[in-house]
Amino acid sequence: MKLEAVNISKTIKNKKILSDVSLSLDSGNIYGFTGRNGSGKTMLFRALSGLMKIDSGTVIYDGKVLHKDIEVIPRLGIVLENAGLYTEFSGFKNLKMLAKLNNLVGDKEIIEAIERVGLDPYDKRAVRKYSLGMKQRLVIAQAIMEKPDVIMLDEPTNSIDENGVWLVRDIINEEKKRGALILLASHSKEDISILADKVFHMKNGVIDDEPEVG
Repeated sequence: MKLEAVNISKTIKNKKILSDVSLSLDSGNIYGFTGRNGSGKTMLFRALSGLMKIDSGTVIYDGKVLHKDIEVIPRLGIVLENAGLYTEFSGFKNLKMLAKLNNLVGDKEIIEAIERVGLDPYDKRAVRKYSLGMKQRLVIAQAIMEKPDVIMLDEPTNSIDENGVWLVRDIINEEKKRGALILLASHSKEDISILADKVFHMKNGVIDDEPEVG
């Protein structure tokens, strides 16, 4: 699978948040995105996924144009900052409700995903009683539970302890070996240097033409 952006731009409240961005990304690779807060990383992920419409340019996935042939990338797993969880329900029930949207996985796969991120799928506590790190692990579990073709991870190791960080890195590498196309935005230089096959730097909505090869 190939994900391409051709000269995409987006302006919000008279501020250009993406400016003439072009990329060509292939399955089985991890692409790292670095840059300060507000540099455009999160907005780029929203544009590439189809969650945000662009003002100009084209996003193409598997030969199909977003918002023309398809609305969003099918079989997408995504972790964005401030991801919403139903805090009154357990972790398992959160994922169960999300799984019903696509009906691709059942209880077995949900339990496996929760266990992969180091949580207890039988924990009956409401998510509001989770630590920040536990909530982040649950968000990662929902991103991988359907074995998606494309995975977009925005600061996936945020709030996670050191052992958890290594667990998340292992999961990301496992998903790459499975053949997923992975986009990883992180302020952690270690995450990027360990995981990314290519690195793009963003600043003021602009991306470097020449990526660093890991």
